[in-house]
Amino acid sequence: MKKYKPLHTISLGIIILFSAISIFSINSCAPSKAVAAKSGVQLWSENCQRCHNTPSPTTFSPEIWETVGMHMQTRALLTEAERDKIVEFLKSSR
Repeated sequence: MKKYKPLHTISLGIIILFSAISIFSINSCAPSKAVAAKSGVQLWSENCQRCHNTPSPTTFSPEIWETVGMHMQTRALLTEAERDKIVEFLKSSR
């Protein structure tokens, strides 16, 4: 006759597994200290020039830079903090 593990033992293993995955996921989403230390101009030059020639900060109004920042955040896989630094740099360079 086959012996089965008690249900609570299996559930505990699943809870531990999901807890470990959650902790790893949360830690991997946190921006690195190196990125956090970068200025908006550094992030702008490193991220925006990867794909295209970047326009001058005076090209668009501050409101348009907000919209561009939101769009490019998803396209360039930027964090919210990175996007905010880049947009603040662009808006302050007018």
